[in-house]
Amino acid sequence: MIGYLEGKFVELSPTFTYIEVNGLGYEVQISLNTFNQISQLEKGKLFTHLQVREDGWSLYGFAEKSEKEAFQKLISISGVGANTARMMLSSLTPADLYRIVTAGDSKSLEKIKGIGGKTAQRIILELKGKVQFDTLDDKYNLNPVHNTSESDALHALLGLGITRANAEAAIQKVNLTADAPVESIIKEALKHL
Repeated sequence: MIGYLEGKFVELSPTFTYIEVNGLGYEVQISLNTFNQISQLEKGKLFTHLQVREDGWSLYGFAEKSEKEAFQKLISISGVGANTARMMLSSLTPADLYRIVTAGDSKSLEKIKGIGGKTAQRIILELKGKVQFDTLDDKYNLNPVHNTSESDALHALLGLGITRANAEAAIQKVNLTADAPVESIIKEALKHL
């Protein structure tokens, strides 16, 4: 319904902001991650999700599209409401969440306020096949590649049309020596795809 709002941040707190767009002020619920990204800005853009319920309408805003997508996937899970999803995204970046889900690490989710063991397992079960690292913004470097040979191998795999997430995951699985040649890294990584 409302895809995004772009305007002046009139008031800002760690949980909400008032954003003025053409003289109209919107109260937008935000996560701590979004707050940290917009706290120094006078004007900006928030990707939004409108939640309509019988007791009222709520607008949730996100500095990054990937955070909005993660929020929408979370609230689609039975037992995870908008406030729980916002709490999760205040504690984790979308990249952290996707990494935890992919690894099946329910213990990390249980550390978040409001998430018990059953809910953590349900989140992992329902999102495991749905999460796509490709939807994340490039600023979330999921598996940083440290040495030059690894970096060259990564670029070669990307050149072959392999997604960044799959290429990085394959390289991480390769048992490397410090002086491994690029060619052997690529060959071994291709075996893990």
